[in-house]
Amino acid sequence: MLKKTITYEDFDGNQRTEDFYFNLSKAEVLEMEMGVSGGMAQMLNRIVSAQDGERIIKTFKEIILKAYGEKSPDGKRFIKSEELSTAFSQTEAYSQLFMELATDADTAAKFVNGIIPVATTQSTPAPVTHQ
Repeated sequence: MLKKTITYEDFDGNQRTEDFYFNLSKAEVLEMEMGVSGGMAQMLNRIVSAQDGERIIKTFKEIILKAYGEKSPDGKRFIKSEELSTAFSQTEAYSQLFMELATDADTAAKFVNGIIPVATTQSTPAPVTHQ
């Protein structure tokens, strides 16, 4: 799980600093791996290396929103839903994070590596690197 502290200006002009949480479960990572030829990590490395801006933007939007969620008060669950993702995508915090990831390959690689579960099996994807 990755906790990202983001400072942004809300739509009332107030500066806010909040913690946001991102995580992909092993099952979600496997699903993403199996859904992309060559695996997700290889695909990410290819689009970053090729500097394919359009693909980078689409992919990072998908990853951010798929990984976004809220921890349950008891810490047992990481709650995700389309409604939560949509609500987050409508904030300036999302915009700030998106711009950071879309324009800085090293930060993007650290983000992706931070949301992927620690490798426990060979089926877990290799870390994303910036070349």
